[in-house]
Amino acid sequence: MSAPLKETAPPPAGRTSAKAPAKAGERRGEGVTLNAFSHGFLALWALMIVLPLLWLVLSSFKTDAQIAGSAFGWPENWTFDVFSRAWEKGIGDYFLNTVVVLVFSVPLTMLFGSMAAYVLARYPFPGNRFLYYFFVAGAMFPVFLALVPLFFMVKRLDMLNTYQGLILVYVAYSMPFTVFFMHAFFRTLPTAVFEAAILDGASHTRTFFQVMLPMAKPGLISVGIFNTLGQWNQFILPTVLMQPQSGDDPERYVLTQGLIQLQQQQGYASDLPVLFAGVTIAMIPMLVVYLSFQRQVQAGLTSATLK
Repeated sequence: MSAPLKETAPPPAGRTSAKAPAKAGERRGEGVTLNAFSHGFLALWALMIVLPLLWLVLSSFKTDAQIAGSAFGWPENWTFDVFSRAWEKGIGDYFLNTVVVLVFSVPLTMLFGSMAAYVLARYPFPGNRFLYYFFVAGAMFPVFLALVPLFFMVKRLDMLNTYQGLILVYVAYSMPFTVFFMHAFFRTLPTAVFEAAILDGASHTRTFFQVMLPMAKPGLISVGIFNTLGQWNQFILPTVLMQPQSGDDPERYVLTQGLIQLQQQQGYASDLPVLFAGVTIAMIPMLVVYLSFQRQVQAGLTSATLK
């Protein structure tokens, strides 16, 4: 016969109830400490970003003597003459050149990148994963390694110092990130909508442009903002490709080149307020674009996770 099982007495109720509030209090204290640390770090990070921008804008309203006397003081005269001087010294032409390039390069990047990402995400075929990883590998390839062959390739096409040459290079340069981002987004879209459009007789092109692409609007806005920021601030590619080949060629410098050109033109006669004003002019459009679409950017970045 087996030995009778011994009944174990339950732990005292008072001891258990005493431990539970203690553990809850410890967790609450850890949460408060973690929140205080994270908020303090974010506040410090915000100050590190905002203060240099504020100093840059305030320096645009100062004179050379005020900047040399008190770099962190407030301007004495709030006038916008320095911005007009910076615009007349070439910043206006460089600004317009940059706008012309981005008006074509960003939409083309979004169009071709979305089409490639959609096919790779929705249509299985032999070599699908190879093509996807081929695009992703392009994002890890340093642009400095491709400058020399890229220069000779654009030169053979007779596109040096032309808008179309820089636009095509910008599109190719931004394609890997666009395909990587939109590929993950298209995979999160419901398959039932895609199948319903096909059953209703819609062609693949119509399904993409009228059904799937509107559903991917948050992702398009997010990657569009990133491409705009990246192409607006690009320096090394236009420096290599946008150089006059002869004395008769027009100067088509973009804004990043123009700021360096403005600094070099000053020589020993420094005019720091004009330089600060030029940097402010280059910075304000991107701040306006990002602040205007920050909610769409956050929605695009989190929608894949939420779905």
